[in-house]
Amino acid sequence: MPADLEELERRAIDLTRQGDFGPDAIRLNAEIVEKAPNHQSAWTRLGRCHLEQRQFDEAVTALRAALAINPSNAIATNLLTEVRRRRAMTPTAASRVNTGFSVREFTLLEAMPGEEARRALAPRIEALFDTINGTSVAARIVESRQRQGESGSKLFHANSWHSTSSGHVYAFQHGGRWEPQLNLGWFSEPPFDASCFRVGLGFNVAAAGGRDSDRAAGREQALRYFERFQQTVEKSWRRELARWMAANAGFIQHSDRPPARDLLPERAVEWLLNCRNPAAQEWVFIGRWLFLDKADDAKILNERGKLAAVVEDTFRTLHPIWLATYTG
Repeated sequence: MPADLEELERRAIDLTRQGDFGPDAIRLNAEIVEKAPNHQSAWTRLGRCHLEQRQFDEAVTALRAALAINPSNAIATNLLTEVRRRRAMTPTAASRVNTGFSVREFTLLEAMPGEEARRALAPRIEALFDTINGTSVAARIVESRQRQGESGSKLFHANSWHSTSSGHVYAFQHGGRWEPQLNLGWFSEPPFDASCFRVGLGFNVAAAGGRDSDRAAGREQALRYFERFQQTVEKSWRRELARWMAANAGFIQHSDRPPARDLLPERAVEWLLNCRNPAAQEWVFIGRWLFLDKADDAKILNERGKLAAVVEDTFRTLHPIWLATYTG
């Protein structure tokens, strides 16, 4: 290595040891890679410098250059992951003005562990809750539960959303763990083949999971509710539910699978009615889905008011089924 290059390297390493990733460190490492384009350590340091300066595009370029030289460079690989995470968490000027869920929010959901994603999305989910809680259908649902002796003055209470795995956050109405759940859910890509949002009616009949002390009794209750749901649909809602699904991108979901987009509405309703062992599925859901890769759906997801209107309309449509299932 030429003497001048050795001196640049020494100074660059000194700055790294001091935790200095500012303009001088960028200049030194940029000068090194200009003189020695295959210097993977300098490219890696340059990527770190750009990351700390929130220059994410430049950081990606530098770290990819380091990995092109050595694909096994673990430091560059980890830094590249961190760049993507921080870039996803940094809203652009355009995304700061929206109040819903855009590519940024679904990227956070994908990139972060479940609990971190839950916290990161908290302000937007809380804002959505506030809007939904102000609707007339929310008030009717709360009143129905109160008449059954249950507590709660709001449909969705603060901090009532959950995440049990990466790429998935969900919420259900207050007290609804073992009830017919008026459910909201966000999924990233992966684990699903498309980032999406669901709103509708779900039944959690899993034997395991959760910290509830009454899991066995609660599960039996949920199974009874599901049977009552089937009876309600069979008696009065079979055709109406299929028509609503056809007009509103309605799909069923069961177990941990994606929405069953391959099932026509009539067949989906038949599946619900013929499901004789829901306990084996653990989760059964019917409702409306919005997909981020569909332009019209993305516009709805991006604005809290529009998304809340979809939630309100869905809950209003499903309210008679929920009520008959819940109250018997």
